[in-house]
Amino acid sequence: MPVLFDFETLPELFDGLCDRFQGNNRTALSYYDRGLKQWVDISWEEFRNKVHRIAGYLYSRGIRTGDRVAIISENRPEWAFVDMATQVLGAVNVSIYTSLPAKQVEYIVQDSGSRILVVSTNIQLKKAISVFHDCPELAEVVVLSPPKKDLPEFSISFDHALDLGAESLSQHSDEIKHLRDKVNAEMLSALIYTSGTTGVPKGVMLTHRNLCQNAVSALRTFTFNETDLHLSFLPLCHSFERTAGYTAMLACGARITYAQSIDTVSRDLMEVKPTIMISVPRLYEKMYNLIHKAVEEGSSVKKAVFNWSLRAGEQYAKRKMAGKRPGPFLRVRKAIAHRLVFSKLHEKLGGNVRFCVSGAAALPKAIAEFFMAAGIPILEGYGLTETSPALALNPLEQPRFGTVGQIIHGVTVGIQSLEDGTIIGEQSGNDYPSELNTSEGEIVARGPNIMQGYWNNTLATAEAIDERGWYHTGDVGRFEAGYLMITDRIKHMIVSKGGKNIYPGPIEEHFATVAAIGQLMTVGEGREYLTALVVPDEDFIRRFAENNDIRESALADLLANEEVKKIFADIFKQYSRQAASHEKIRNFRLILEPFTIENGMLTPTMKVKRKVVEKEYADLIESMYAGII
Repeated sequence: MPVLFDFETLPELFDGLCDRFQGNNRTALSYYDRGLKQWVDISWEEFRNKVHRIAGYLYSRGIRTGDRVAIISENRPEWAFVDMATQVLGAVNVSIYTSLPAKQVEYIVQDSGSRILVVSTNIQLKKAISVFHDCPELAEVVVLSPPKKDLPEFSISFDHALDLGAESLSQHSDEIKHLRDKVNAEMLSALIYTSGTTGVPKGVMLTHRNLCQNAVSALRTFTFNETDLHLSFLPLCHSFERTAGYTAMLACGARITYAQSIDTVSRDLMEVKPTIMISVPRLYEKMYNLIHKAVEEGSSVKKAVFNWSLRAGEQYAKRKMAGKRPGPFLRVRKAIAHRLVFSKLHEKLGGNVRFCVSGAAALPKAIAEFFMAAGIPILEGYGLTETSPALALNPLEQPRFGTVGQIIHGVTVGIQSLEDGTIIGEQSGNDYPSELNTSEGEIVARGPNIMQGYWNNTLATAEAIDERGWYHTGDVGRFEAGYLMITDRIKHMIVSKGGKNIYPGPIEEHFATVAAIGQLMTVGEGREYLTALVVPDEDFIRRFAENNDIRESALADLLANEEVKKIFADIFKQYSRQAASHEKIRNFRLILEPFTIENGMLTPTMKVKRKVVEKEYADLIESMYAGII
C-alpha cells in the first residue's frame, strides 16, 4: 500500500506517525529482554518519549544542524531512538558495522568528524576506548548496554543520557523544536560508509529526500501495510535494511521486531512469526540446500512425494503469475502439496510470511522458483548504497525470476555502451515497455534517490556521477522485456589470456544451489583457463564420509580423500559439459577455512573480497596452473 501520509523528511515521518497512533497503545517496536526472558513491546508514546529525551541530551552536548553522530550497534530499539533524535536536530547519522576492527572504526569517526559515538556492548566500547584519543573532534561515548565496570571519564551510560536529556529538554524545548522545523529534504540525513572490496571506505552522503523518496517509491511496488510485522536482522548500517526494513516499514505503520542476534534468526522467526521477511540471498540458499539435502538422503518414496509436490506448486505458480485463476483440480493438488511438503518451510519462517524480499547480492533463479512453488514469493530487487538503495524491484503480481525487476517510480535507469559510452536504452519508473530489450552495458541511473556525493571526496564523486547526471553503478546488465538483468560487476570481469571477457557472477551463482559446495570463487585473470577455490559444505562431507565408510575424522584429512575430491571433480565435469569453452572450470582446490567477515575475506555485506582471497591462496592458485608455459 502507499504510505500513510506524505512526508519529505524523517522528522516529518516520525512526528506524523506519533500523532497518528497517539493514545491507542499501538506497538511500534519490539525486542527480546534477556533478563525477563520474553519479548517486550515499545509503544509509539514510549518511542517518542525516548527520542525526545535523547535529542535533549545530544543538544546539551552541542549537537546542531549538520553535526555527525556515529553509532556502532546491532539492531535494537536504541538504534532507532538515537537515529530519530539525530534527525530531529538536523544532524547526521553515521552508522558503523559492528564487525569492523578498531582501526577502521577510527578511520570512519575521524573522516566523518563525528562529535558523539554511540556503542552497544562492551566489545564495541573497547574499540571506542582504543580510538577516542586519536579522534580530536570526538567529545563523548554513549554506551547502550549496562556497563560491566566503571566507564571511562569520556563516556556515559544510555540511561544516564536519557535522564540528562529529560532535564535539557525541559529547558531547551523551543530551541530543539526550532532545529526540527529547519530540517528540509535537501539536508544530509546519513553518512553510510561503503564496505568496499578494495581501498578505504567512502562516506556516501544521503539526504532526507534520497531516503524518503526511495522508501515511498519502493512502497508503490511492495505492499507493506499496518498489519505487517518485520523481523529486523540485517545490519541497519546497510542501506538495504535502513530503507526497506526501517523507513519503509515505519512509513506504512508496520511493526518492527529486532532479532536477538544474527545467530538466533531461525528461532526468532518461529517465535515472532513475521509477515514480511527481508534478507540477503545467503539465508534463502541455506534453507533451499537444507531441504534438498533432506530429500536426497530420504527414501525413494519421500523423493517421489517431494518431486510431485514441487511440480504441483510450479504449475499453480505459473498460472497465477500469468494472471490466470488455477482450476479446482490444480488447487486441490496445491493444497495437498502444501500439507505434505511446503508447510514445513512455512513453519520455519513462522507460518505467517506473505512474501520475502531479497537484495544486496544475486538470488539464484532456481531458489526463487522453488520458494514461489512453495507459496512464498521472493521478490528480488537491485540497488546500491549510493542509490539509497533501490533502483529496481520485482512486482509481487508478475515477478520475473532471473531479473531484478522493473525500475521504480521516479527513477531512470540506462544501459551505457562499454565501447563508446552512448546510452543504448533506458527505462523510467512506471513505464515498463514489454518490448524493451538492449545489448549488455554498464547500468547508469538518475533520480531523487541518487546520493549527494562522497564525503570529503570530490574526485570520487566526479568519477561516479558524470556531467549528464548519470550515476555509474559499475554493474553490467541489460533490459529484457522491460525487466533489468544483472550480469556482474565490471571490476570483477575476468579477461583470460586469450582475450575473452568472463563474468564470474553467473558462474558462481550456478554453484550456490549445489549441496556439496559452501562457497566458491572463480579465478582466471590473465590465465589460460578458469579454476575455482572451493569451501566445501562440512555437513555434506561428513555425511558422505559416514555413508561411505570413510574413516578420517579431521576435515583436512577428509578433503584429501580421493573419493571426496571425486565429488567435486564430477560436479565441475558436469557443469563444464554445458558451459562455453572459455567458461569451463578446468581445475579446483578445496580449502578448509570459509570466507568470513572476521578473516577479512568477506565485506560486512557478505561480498567476497577477491583480491584478499587471491593473495591468501596465491600458492594454491599457482598450483592449478603448474606446468603451463
